[in-house]
Amino acid sequence: MITRIITGLIGIALAAYVIQTGGTLFAGFALVLGLIAWFEYARAFGERGMGLTLLTGFLGVAALWYTGWQGNVELMVAAATLIVAIVLLESVLLRGSVSIMDAVTSVTGILYIGFPFAYMVMLRDWPETRLIPTQLGDFEFGCALIWIMFIGTWASDTFAYFTGSAIGRHKLCPSISPNKTVEGFLGSLVGTTAAVAGLGIFFALPVQEMAILGLAIAVLATLGDLVESVAKRYTGIKDSGSIIPGHGGIWDRFDSVLFTAPLVYYFVKFVGLAMK
Repeated sequence: MITRIITGLIGIALAAYVIQTGGTLFAGFALVLGLIAWFEYARAFGERGMGLTLLTGFLGVAALWYTGWQGNVELMVAAATLIVAIVLLESVLLRGSVSIMDAVTSVTGILYIGFPFAYMVMLRDWPETRLIPTQLGDFEFGCALIWIMFIGTWASDTFAYFTGSAIGRHKLCPSISPNKTVEGFLGSLVGTTAAVAGLGIFFALPVQEMAILGLAIAVLATLGDLVESVAKRYTGIKDSGSIIPGHGGIWDRFDSVLFTAPLVYYFVKFVGLAMK
């Protein structure tokens, strides 16, 4: 537990520095985390005897990250299309070592991991460059979005855990994640909605829209966690890695963010939050 707490505090401090700095530093960290998460994903399915396209996966995740760094969604779609074609062709050209199921699982992993880290970079480098004055100083709009995404996701996990531990009685998905409860999920919905609405007040953003975003984050964060739980049960692993002492791997720590990062990006884009 001590190791977990110390590692968590160091991680929070490092994350705060990287998020506040932004730019190349943030983008570089996103790339490294995405590549590690892909490696953990490929290694996990390797436990089932599957031979995922490891090198192509690295290139695919990096390509999607690059399109996010350029802020070019059209280029991102083109890159994704090319990645799918190349990986599926590997099942034809390298059919002795790459089966069609290996290829399909590889494509899923590359897009599942590559897209969200690209969206994170686009969130941090949001074109709207206005500064938001707060009691803690001025925040760039993109910086505020990243904090909203991460704090909302952490709030979802935290409220679900403590509510479930205190009053949890009814299992949410016992065959997938035995520790999750309906009460914990409801606590997550209420707590995350309140937390993100509070961030709306802090960042002078519309509270009603932020509350809706908080509710959506709670739902998507829970689903993201369950998706990784399904994958880990299928592959027979407990943790995706041990790179973070006491916390497991990068995939373990970012399983919910893989769903909430695209959510926040498109919510801000289509609700027009940058203009309010």
